[in-house]
Amino acid sequence: MAELNLVEAVNAALAYELAHDACVVLLGEDIGVNGGVFRATLGLQARFGAERVLDTPLAETAIAGAAIGMAAEGLKPVAEIQFTGFIYPALDQIVNHASRLRHRTRGRLTCPMVLRSPYGAGIHAPEHHSESPEALFAHVPGLRMVIPSSPSRAYGLLLAAIRDPDPVIFFEPTRLYRLFRQEVDDNGAALPLDACFVVREGGDMTFVSWGAMLRETLDAADILAGEGVTADVIDVATLKPLDMATILESVAKTGRCVIVHEAARSGGFGAEIAAGLVEHGLSSLLAPVQRVTGYDVVVPLARLEYQYLPSVERILAAARAALEFK
Repeated sequence: MAELNLVEAVNAALAYELAHDACVVLLGEDIGVNGGVFRATLGLQARFGAERVLDTPLAETAIAGAAIGMAAEGLKPVAEIQFTGFIYPALDQIVNHASRLRHRTRGRLTCPMVLRSPYGAGIHAPEHHSESPEALFAHVPGLRMVIPSSPSRAYGLLLAAIRDPDPVIFFEPTRLYRLFRQEVDDNGAALPLDACFVVREGGDMTFVSWGAMLRETLDAADILAGEGVTADVIDVATLKPLDMATILESVAKTGRCVIVHEAARSGGFGAEIAAGLVEHGLSSLLAPVQRVTGYDVVVPLARLEYQYLPSVERILAAARAALEFK
């Protein structure tokens, strides 16, 4: 079993599907000869050929549109958008066509495509390279929205996304690409979509997070454990469809919830989870739901970037506010 970082796990999952399913094709800017800007597709064109791993023009609308056409005709395209800040030209194709193809054709056609993109702050990138627009895509009926938090999650969830018959938006936290390694068994075993993962168990507090922010959330849970406060830590993983049942079950046990995400606060996906807790778990809550998020500003450049991202200190402050509520 190899120890892989997240970008290597993505590469391994793509290679496995290319090797085991002739319908899988990859397309995107610089993904072939150069192996992608983060080298997520390194070596795949040399191994599987230029007809399976296609370099495209710098045209996100065309990349998404071509992927939809391929999917409608029986292929399983995995398209890469180089940074999420460049994804907006593709919205017309994603929202008006990919998400609606099954409905529009009354099930005659499906759209088994994956649109991958590195996302999020924390690598000192320019303005358009650090965004977290997951709530935008989670709002669109017909799309799945998936965000891994570790190499093993990235491997298993990407396999599941490629095998899914409907379109999946797959955001890969750029900050985690090379942050740490984890044992990953390259055996083709997919992880379930549409399911939260409980990565730590406790009885006093529920933390809910996803993507890169799970690291800070776990660090905060460690500090609280040293103070005698134990916490469930939930990795949402698939934001849409949301496994609300797992979150509700945890909060029924703990009575308190802190939601952590790096996207801007207004309209962030954490608000959807908080609303679900109020609608379906109000009698379980012993304190108001706390949200620790990014701010309602464009992600700042390098000097202020980590002032924008939720810190362990901010997460701890929210947790203690929930614990002190009587």
